[in-house]
Amino acid sequence: MNYKTAQLRFEHWRQLGKYIFLVQDLAKLFPEDSPKTRKEGLNRLVKQGLLVRACRGVYVYPHGDGGDIHILERLAAALRRGEYNYVSLESALSEYGAISQIPLDRLTIMTTGRSGTYRTPFGTIEFTHTKRPVRELLMRMVDAGRPLRVATREAAWSDLKRVGRNRHLVDMEALHAD
Repeated sequence: MNYKTAQLRFEHWRQLGKYIFLVQDLAKLFPEDSPKTRKEGLNRLVKQGLLVRACRGVYVYPHGDGGDIHILERLAAALRRGEYNYVSLESALSEYGAISQIPLDRLTIMTTGRSGTYRTPFGTIEFTHTKRPVRELLMRMVDAGRPLRVATREAAWSDLKRVGRNRHLVDMEALHAD
């Protein structure tokens, strides 16, 4: 993959609203390259600044994000593609004003996928696994017009208690205010 060809393909996908790519996506974007050639090409494109390696196996076309404030949510959705994911725990409680400290560079997410923490150039994504049934999960989140759904105030508090996280930062009056 050469720089010019890659740039044209990434620009095409940017116009369609896609600027985050997994390694398997890139294999489809550049089917003419062998795995070894593709890997070397990706390393070269990262060095040249055409791509940013967000974390292992995930690349961002930085000219496509346009300062997207939800880039961490988009990265999380890409990392746990095919799973149910929603913003919860400290991130959701902070949005509801129940935690005074706003986590600017950290996003806490409940997922049906595996737990894990990913440090990216855009911030840290922390996944916490949940075993709740999908039907119950869907009732516990709201569509906020963002890439990921957000836990209801009650669900975020319940998730925080359930996973045994520190509760001393939560303002109980703000939690129960409407």
